[in-house]
Amino acid sequence: MSTANLQTLIGMGSYLLVMIAIGLWYARRSNSNPEEYFLGKRGLGPWVAAMSAEASDMSGWLLMGLPGVAYFTGIGEAFWTALGLFIGTWINWAVVAKRLRTYSQIADNAITLPDFFSKRFHDKRRVLTALAALIIIIFFSIYASSQFVAFGKLFGYIFGAEDYFAAMVILGAVLVTLYTLLGGFLAESTTDLIQGFLMIGALLLVMGFGVFHAGGIGGIKENLKDFPRFLDIFGSARPDTVDGIQQTANGVPLFGPGSDYSFLTIVSTMAWGLGYFGMPQVLLRFMAINKTSNIRKSRNIAVVWCFLSMFAAIVIGLAGRAYLPGLLNSAGTSETIFVHLSIRFFPSLAAGIVVSGILAASMSSSDSYMLIASSAVSNDIVKGIIKKDADEALVMWIARIAMLAVTVFGVILALSGNESIFRIVSYAWAGFGASFGPLILFSLFWKRTTLPAAVAGMLSGGIMVVLWKNVAAKLGGIFAVYELLPAFIFSALVIWIVSLITPRPSAEIEKEFADASAG
Repeated sequence: MSTANLQTLIGMGSYLLVMIAIGLWYARRSNSNPEEYFLGKRGLGPWVAAMSAEASDMSGWLLMGLPGVAYFTGIGEAFWTALGLFIGTWINWAVVAKRLRTYSQIADNAITLPDFFSKRFHDKRRVLTALAALIIIIFFSIYASSQFVAFGKLFGYIFGAEDYFAAMVILGAVLVTLYTLLGGFLAESTTDLIQGFLMIGALLLVMGFGVFHAGGIGGIKENLKDFPRFLDIFGSARPDTVDGIQQTANGVPLFGPGSDYSFLTIVSTMAWGLGYFGMPQVLLRFMAINKTSNIRKSRNIAVVWCFLSMFAAIVIGLAGRAYLPGLLNSAGTSETIFVHLSIRFFPSLAAGIVVSGILAASMSSSDSYMLIASSAVSNDIVKGIIKKDADEALVMWIARIAMLAVTVFGVILALSGNESIFRIVSYAWAGFGASFGPLILFSLFWKRTTLPAAVAGMLSGGIMVVLWKNVAAKLGGIFAVYELLPAFIFSALVIWIVSLITPRPSAEIEKEFADASAG
């Protein structure tokens, strides 16, 4: 290992040790009972709630996936995706947060999302709990795998690590699992606060140096002007590829004529914002915030963070293409542009700290995924369905075992193919958005929503994502839209129709709805 690589490792290692220390700090307090471990006894302040929600939401996608898309195909897809996410962030905090925080307590103090669904509809057989828990386990395993791919790409580039499994598991998955196992939700949320600051600091720093080295805004425009549609938000650049590898001539990347971004494509891309209504890692922060009066402050913090971080991520991709136009020649390798720029601009030790922004993004997301998935197994399936008299100690042990299982499964998925982080995340995002998003909105804002409709809506949303992605989208044309959009609409229609043709909810359920509305 070279001296430069060793210094980079020291910078990254220092950050990792701090994260583990936080897990140890919260270990004794968080292990007292399941509510403390899974929800922090609803004690998150506005800064922790906002930053942990955004950091766990954005993941390694923010520092690798989004800059990679901007680097490879230009501003179009990246811009509309970011705009949709920004709007979705604001609406989710403004509309859903307060109502869910209030309703989750009224619904017999629900501490997980599956738990809330069943208690909201008085689902005695816990069908909703089982179904929601299964969806969480499936899609969070996919989500976790995307973060492990980020670990692998990061360490593989910096250290030239041929042992992809060791780089990913030893330096990524094991460390995240360690501090999450120890400290639970409070450790996860506190580290997410730190990671959120590190992420946005790293993004702004690399963006500033990237723009400077690329010759400023004018230099970026000049260097990219010959790449058709690269800077056109209503179009998309089309790299000239052979077997996924962009071709070059004398070191200059080759592009085709580009393509238009139609109205349908724009709507489809902005549909990313719909996913927020169904993201367990974000919704859980709404349930855990200490006071509803703090939600407005949290919303402002989250929205500003979201805008600055996504703006910087897109600019990094564009500046990277202007500064290093022919360096990265595929969609997958383009996702390392943040790493390349960091290593080039900063001394090795400082670069290690800056690149830790990717670790921060990946760890802040994967710890959330593992904790929520483990709660789905231990609290929702075992405690809620299989063994209702399970004591707290048993629930905690099952949670830890489930977390290890999800980690291993996520690693296996990651090793099955070194895919684009952006594409992996988009699939899992659609799964959650369509399965849970419409149901959350109907649950919180329409008292006529019934239990059969909730089950039908959750099932139809998840199934439609899979069918649209693997069948309908391949037909092309109007069917070639992001699967979240049609699946979200279909799930909402199913909930509405089934609710109207099934008996009204009981008077007790309607009273709870009225109490939540008044709160």
